[in-house]
Amino acid sequence: MELEVKLRNQNKKAKNFIKEGDIPAILYGKDVENIPLSVNQKEFEKILKEAGESTIINLIIEKDGKREAHPVLIYDIQEHYLTHKPIHIDFYQVKKGQKIKAHIPIEFIGEAPAVKILGGILVKNLDEIEVEGLPQDLPHIISVDISKLDTLESKISLKDLNISKKVKVFTSPETIVVSIVLPQEEEVSIPESPTEVKIEGEEKKSEKTVEEE
Repeated sequence: MELEVKLRNQNKKAKNFIKEGDIPAILYGKDVENIPLSVNQKEFEKILKEAGESTIINLIIEKDGKREAHPVLIYDIQEHYLTHKPIHIDFYQVKKGQKIKAHIPIEFIGEAPAVKILGGILVKNLDEIEVEGLPQDLPHIISVDISKLDTLESKISLKDLNISKKVKVFTSPETIVVSIVLPQEEEVSIPESPTEVKIEGEEKKSEKTVEEE
């Protein structure tokens, strides 16, 4: 998987690159000199969708008339606070045999019977896991099958996931990744005036960060 980039003119402002459809970037790594780059936004977003941030890609840089391939990871992406479009990218060059740390995203698949049939609420506690390993051993994504959640006490912990023993996981294996909780009953308080009935549960619902399916 390859991504062509260009050497970046550091005298040019970042916002001018973005207006032209490019994203400022930097390449660095252990014993590697920092190289300022620019990358086409559409091409980068395509590669990001395919490779994620834990798959090695070959960064192609044309320098002195020669095309150089640099094996890298997409190490960090800065996004615009309003549009969430990338405005700067860090590429980390990896070496053969060098272990690296990466955040692997969690993908929830399937449908939980405890939600669909029993009316439970699905609570997702993690959306990524930090691991360390050789680049070729890093998973692109970690899938969690929530169709196994069939009771209101169901849960899936980190130790239940199929993660290669070739990578080190920094999160405790007892950490709950996803669980089912009972729906919270609304409490109705009846004040002295019957016209001022307050449903307390409505405010609590708006503060929840859980997802109901």
